[in-house]
Amino acid sequence: MISLIRRHTAALAILAAAVCAAPTAVIAQDASKAAPAAEAPAAAPAAPAVAPAPAPVPTVTKETIENPYGLEALWRQGDFVSWYIIFVKLWEQFKLMRQAREMAGAFWKSSSLRDGAKKLKDGSAFRYIAETGLDANEHHEGALTENIDLNTWVTMSVQRSVDTVQSRLQDGLAFLATVGSTAPFVGLFGTVWGIYHALTAIGIAGQASIDKVAGPVGEALIMTAIGLAVAVPAVMGYNWLVRRNKVAMDLVRTFGADLHAVLLGRKIELRGAPAR
Repeated sequence: MISLIRRHTAALAILAAAVCAAPTAVIAQDASKAAPAAEAPAAAPAAPAVAPAPAPVPTVTKETIENPYGLEALWRQGDFVSWYIIFVKLWEQFKLMRQAREMAGAFWKSSSLRDGAKKLKDGSAFRYIAETGLDANEHHEGALTENIDLNTWVTMSVQRSVDTVQSRLQDGLAFLATVGSTAPFVGLFGTVWGIYHALTAIGIAGQASIDKVAGPVGEALIMTAIGLAVAVPAVMGYNWLVRRNKVAMDLVRTFGADLHAVLLGRKIELRGAPAR
């Protein structure tokens, strides 16, 4: 009887265990089915990614380095004052020679010296000389000027006007002569200074490398070139302008001498005319 009860109790225990285990297995089975379902979206194939834009191709720009030792640099760094004086003096000489041609065609063909002077342009060197001579010839009065004879007085007045024109033509030539004579020595000083810096850099570095020599020596050479670029035009311009001044002043002196002769001859003729 006890054995039967024990068996019956054991069977009940087994049945209870089976009942308790059934829901757990069902839950585990449901969990195992839900897990793949949950993992399904993660395992789905990803959308194709957008391809990255290609990297921009770098544009190669050509770097232009200005040559500080070229002819263009020499022209820009040259003495513009010398060039200015040369061009201005050439223009003044051109105007004076043009005035000489106009004077030859108008002044000496006039009925009187005063009319001839009025036909010349204002500011003309020849008109200035003519009016000075006429004023000296017609206004020879005064307590002091009366002590000078008319011939001497007219000669002095015409000569002063000619000298004034010559002084105006020579303005600036002294500067060209000074620049032409001193510019080479200024360039030589720059050469010596650049070589001095090169030797100093070599002594400090203890070796004669190209980077220690190239800069100072290049500076020395460019200073020499600049000195020559300033001196050569100044000397050539000075010599050329002096020669042209000589030609122009020959025209002015010839006109002054002819005017002086006409003024004195006219005065002598008026003095010798019989009184009416």
